[in-house]
Amino acid sequence: MSQQLVTSGVPWFDDRGQTVNAHGACLLQHDGRYYLFGEYKTDDLNRFAGFSCYSSADLVNWRFEKLVLPQQPDGLMGPGRVGERVKVMRCPSTGRYVMYMHSDDPGYMDPHICVAVSDTIDGEYTFLGELTHRGEPIRKWDVGTFQDDDGTGYLLLHEGDIFRLSQDYLTAEEQVAHEIARGGESPAMLKHGDTYFLMFSHKTSWESNENFHLSAPAIEGPWTYRGFFAPDGSLTCNSQCTYAFKISTAGGDVPVYMGDRWSFPHQASAATYVWLPLHVDGNTLAIEQFWGAWNPLTCRPAEFTGKETDVGFSSDTAGDSVELPFTGSRIILVGQSRPDGSYARVELIDADGAVISSIYVTFYSKVPDYGYRYASPVVPHGEYTLKVSVTGDVTEWSDKRGEHFGSVGTRVAVDRAVVID
Repeated sequence: MSQQLVTSGVPWFDDRGQTVNAHGACLLQHDGRYYLFGEYKTDDLNRFAGFSCYSSADLVNWRFEKLVLPQQPDGLMGPGRVGERVKVMRCPSTGRYVMYMHSDDPGYMDPHICVAVSDTIDGEYTFLGELTHRGEPIRKWDVGTFQDDDGTGYLLLHEGDIFRLSQDYLTAEEQVAHEIARGGESPAMLKHGDTYFLMFSHKTSWESNENFHLSAPAIEGPWTYRGFFAPDGSLTCNSQCTYAFKISTAGGDVPVYMGDRWSFPHQASAATYVWLPLHVDGNTLAIEQFWGAWNPLTCRPAEFTGKETDVGFSSDTAGDSVELPFTGSRIILVGQSRPDGSYARVELIDADGAVISSIYVTFYSKVPDYGYRYASPVVPHGEYTLKVSVTGDVTEWSDKRGEHFGSVGTRVAVDRAVVID
């Protein structure tokens, strides 16, 4: 049995051995399982390919359910559109599951908030079109949701706009806050005790930044700025907030931060997740320390244990590679991400020479980070080889203002490997 740990900053693999592809996500619980909804990214273009659904009993082992909202034949979620920030809530008054999303053109000049519904949590959702407020479409982009204890649903938007939803969740009934977080995007809300918390990132496209938070005694406010909530200088542990949920432990409920570590353009393979417990101290939140892995039963840090092997591979020359033969069921790579790091091709090869997994893995981060870079899928115990190759590809992009972001090099640096029997 593989060690059951939630990992941050490494690709996750599902029951098919493919990467868990659910970004800008949200998480729901239903009948003893967690359901993860997210953007189903590609490894080339930024385009809407569908919204995915995965389920898990333990937050570690994920089963692919389906594309619950595939690309539509035409219209706002059709070909040539961008689809982001999918969020789902179960409406108490109707029992239906309601999905919210941001639709846009590739230049992000035609934003819409849209809505879809399903009678079951993992069913294919029916696209209804634009979400409206007082009969007018809401022309915004980054979207979040929050369901209060009494079942009231709220729509969260960039810049800190908040709308209370109608009883059936299909329209925005009342705007209860306006621009309480100027310059903020990717909103996420949680409630702890009697206090509401809102998290936002700044606007740096796919790049990480120092995310910030606010708190209030009620959703209507007054909202108070509380500053950054992650370790100083870490760029929110090299991530961007997307959602928050709670885990029930023997010591009580623990709020958990969900973030994305984007990796344009190879988002399907190399974009990863940063999930970390949050510490609440009165009116403030904190990720006190980055944990590469942690136990979801205790919400305490943990490490993978096994046979360790020194690797000492570092190269920025395209085509350079290192091969790591091993006997076991899983292999973990430890190395450094850095401003001049970029993509490796990582292949898991069986004893017959067949490639059973092949993905991009990024070694880029604006703030250098040493830790887990890759954790292979769990495979039957046997003899395998892991091959790590420098691709020479660079993670780079420009935002709509023309500002350039990304790596300044193509280095891949692996220090050691941990083999799990």
